[in-house]
Amino acid sequence: MTHAAPEPLLTFEEVATYLRMPASRLYDRWREWGVPFFKIGQQLRCDLDDLRAWLVQHRTA
Repeated sequence: MTHAAPEPLLTFEEVATYLRMPASRLYDRWREWGVPFFKIGQQLRCDLDDLRAWLVQHRTA
């Protein structure tokens, strides 16, 4: 059985770039907005699949 290598977790700055917004604005709002970050030590990381699912869930009509 072969397993595909998992995608690397995104850093906070990479998520801000992906969302095309300043990292400072994302930092001010990520908890309020519910962006799916988790902490590894002192650093925030995000799984790309979780981020994509969050975006679909928060899409406006």
